[in-house]
Amino acid sequence: MQSKISREEVRHVAHLARLDLPEADEVLVTEQMNSLLQYMDALNTVDTSNVEPTTHAIQNRNVFRPDRVLGSLHREAALANAPETDRTSFIVPKVI
Repeated sequence: MQSKISREEVRHVAHLARLDLPEADEVLVTEQMNSLLQYMDALNTVDTSNVEPTTHAIQNRNVFRPDRVLGSLHREAALANAPETDRTSFIVPKVI
Protein backbone atom coordinates (compact mmCIF):
# COMPACT_ATOMS: atom_id res chain seq x y z
CA MET A 1 0.00 0.00 0.00
CA GLN A 2 1.46 3.31 -1.11
CA SER A 3 1.37 5.98 1.59
CA LYS A 4 -0.34 9.22 0.62
CA ILE A 5 0.23 10.86 3.99
CA SER A 6 3.08 10.36 6.45
CA ARG A 7 3.09 10.21 10.25
CA GLU A 8 4.94 13.52 10.24
CA GLU A 9 2.11 15.12 8.26
CA VAL A 10 -0.48 13.64 10.64
CA ARG A 11 1.56 14.94 13.59
CA HIS A 12 1.76 18.39 11.93
CA VAL A 13 -2.00 18.54 11.28
CA ALA A 14 -2.69 17.40 14.86
CA HIS A 15 -0.42 20.17 16.10
CA LEU A 16 -2.25 22.76 13.95
CA ALA A 17 -5.58 21.50 15.32
CA ARG A 18 -4.13 21.64 18.85
CA LEU A 19 -4.70 17.93 19.37
CA ASP A 20 -2.55 15.91 21.73
CA LEU A 21 -2.26 12.71 19.69
CA PRO A 22 -0.46 9.79 21.38
CA GLU A 23 2.03 7.87 19.20
CA ALA A 24 -0.23 4.82 18.99
CA ASP A 25 -3.02 7.02 17.67
CA GLU A 26 -0.65 8.65 15.17
CA VAL A 27 -0.09 5.25 13.59
CA LEU A 28 -3.82 4.47 13.55
CA VAL A 29 -4.82 7.86 12.12
CA THR A 30 -2.08 7.63 9.47
CA GLU A 31 -3.38 4.22 8.37
CA GLN A 32 -6.98 5.45 8.33
CA MET A 33 -6.11 8.58 6.37
CA ASN A 34 -4.13 6.56 3.82
CA SER A 35 -7.07 4.18 3.41
CA LEU A 36 -9.43 7.10 2.91
CA LEU A 37 -7.14 8.80 0.40
CA GLN A 38 -6.74 5.56 -1.58
CA TYR A 39 -10.54 5.25 -1.73
CA MET A 40 -10.71 8.83 -3.03
CA ASP A 41 -8.20 7.89 -5.74
CA ALA A 42 -10.49 5.01 -6.75
CA LEU A 43 -13.43 7.41 -6.95
CA ASN A 44 -11.39 9.79 -9.09
CA THR A 45 -11.11 7.10 -11.78
CA VAL A 46 -14.90 7.08 -12.35
CA ASP A 47 -15.98 8.87 -15.54
CA THR A 48 -18.36 11.66 -14.50
CA SER A 49 -18.18 13.70 -17.71
CA ASN A 50 -21.87 13.07 -18.52
CA VAL A 51 -23.14 13.62 -14.98
CA GLU A 52 -24.79 16.96 -14.21
CA PRO A 53 -23.47 18.68 -11.09
CA THR A 54 -25.94 18.66 -8.21
CA THR A 55 -26.12 20.06 -4.71
CA HIS A 56 -28.29 17.24 -3.35
CA ALA A 57 -28.63 13.56 -4.17
CA ILE A 58 -32.41 13.96 -4.35
CA GLN A 59 -34.59 16.86 -5.39
CA ASN A 60 -35.63 19.02 -2.47
CA ARG A 61 -38.79 21.03 -2.28
CA ASN A 62 -39.83 23.76 0.07
CA VAL A 63 -41.50 22.14 3.07
CA PHE A 64 -42.59 25.39 4.71
CA ARG A 65 -46.24 26.23 5.05
CA PRO A 66 -47.54 29.30 3.23
CA ASP A 67 -47.42 32.54 5.20
CA ARG A 68 -50.74 33.60 6.70
CA VAL A 69 -51.52 36.73 8.65
CA LEU A 70 -52.97 35.73 12.00
CA GLY A 71 -54.21 37.76 14.89
CA SER A 72 -51.66 38.65 17.54
CA LEU A 73 -51.90 38.07 21.26
CA HIS A 74 -53.22 41.01 23.28
CA ARG A 75 -50.72 42.54 25.66
CA GLU A 76 -52.77 41.62 28.74
CA ALA A 77 -52.94 37.97 27.69
CA ALA A 78 -49.20 37.86 26.92
CA LEU A 79 -48.31 39.33 30.31
CA ALA A 80 -50.94 37.39 32.30
CA ASN A 81 -48.60 34.60 33.48
CA ALA A 82 -45.44 36.68 33.77
CA PRO A 83 -43.82 36.65 37.23
CA GLU A 84 -43.26 40.41 37.07
CA THR A 85 -44.41 43.15 34.68
CA ASP A 86 -44.78 46.92 34.54
CA ARG A 87 -48.14 46.50 32.70
CA THR A 88 -46.45 47.00 29.29
CA SER A 89 -43.36 44.75 29.40
CA PHE A 90 -41.84 41.75 31.11
CA ILE A 91 -39.47 42.62 33.93
CA VAL A 92 -36.46 40.31 33.94
CA PRO A 93 -33.07 40.28 35.68
CA LYS A 94 -30.31 42.20 33.92
CA VAL A 95 -28.02 39.82 32.02
CA ILE A 96 -24.52 40.93 31.11
